[in-house]
Amino acid sequence: MLRYELSDADLGGVRFGISPLCELGLSLRTIRDPSQYPLQLPWLRRTEEARSRLDLDGLLALVDDRLWTPDFLNPRPESPLTRIDDEFDALEQISVEQFHGDLMRVHGAVPAVFSGPVDQAVRRMVRILREFWDTCFAPHWLRMRTILEADIVYRGRQIAQGGLFTMLNDLSGAVEFDGRVISVRLKNPASRTEKTDGLGLTLVPTMFTRRASAPVNHGDPPLLMYPVRGQGAMWETERVTNPAAIVAVLGEVRTSLLTALAAPASSTELGLRFGVTTSAVNQHLRVLRDAGLVTSTRYGHSVLYFRSELGAALLLG
Repeated sequence: MLRYELSDADLGGVRFGISPLCELGLSLRTIRDPSQYPLQLPWLRRTEEARSRLDLDGLLALVDDRLWTPDFLNPRPESPLTRIDDEFDALEQISVEQFHGDLMRVHGAVPAVFSGPVDQAVRRMVRILREFWDTCFAPHWLRMRTILEADIVYRGRQIAQGGLFTMLNDLSGAVEFDGRVISVRLKNPASRTEKTDGLGLTLVPTMFTRRASAPVNHGDPPLLMYPVRGQGAMWETERVTNPAAIVAVLGEVRTSLLTALAAPASSTELGLRFGVTTSAVNQHLRVLRDAGLVTSTRYGHSVLYFRSELGAALLLG
């Protein structure tokens, strides 16, 4: 059990971030033990041939049998728009103490593939992680990021409507918040309590944790990685059974879009899910928005759409 004791300043300093490097590192769990991550089996199948050409010895040396990864692969993101190249640049500057220390906290010793001169080991690690990203993540990152961003928008709406207490207690069955302390049930049997001391709490949605994850190191800035909503639809084209009466009024495509927008999504994500062009989706969304059935909000460079109360009432009949 990990407990974060939040000060008054921390309660006002809860923020969200997205870390591409965090997704990359946590995905190694899926490679190590696919049975634990059934929702990501389609990703494993799609990337199997590409992974066969990678330095798997080096990659798997970054995760142990408990599915722990070193904390340098879980950086605290400064914003929801963190770029992987910036995270790689920072990783190349890692100190000897952090590189060896984080690996030893996971494995008990520095893995053989990363022994020897530290500068060479770090260069090897960053090189294989870059290759892993380019072949297995970059082709899918736009869709992954859209799902992560949509989750953050949803959590923001929860805070606005029900407060911080409601949002934090909905993150995962492994997370509980009593108004002052966040308790996280982890695999690590040892319990620890950490005061956040005004550092704020960073929440990071991820597709590669089942319940919740947190830094291995004691005393690191407060960070909680939680399972993102909607990841089950990541690899499947949407198939919706539409009520005939609503289809007769809106048409099949617009009814399908309205049904899918129970959770916020961008036109790009919806196009991927339904197998149509983004421009076609945008045309339909404009009609639905003009009719008051859909609302939208800007998030970074994206516009996210979600069903309005009127749209929800129409579907419920």
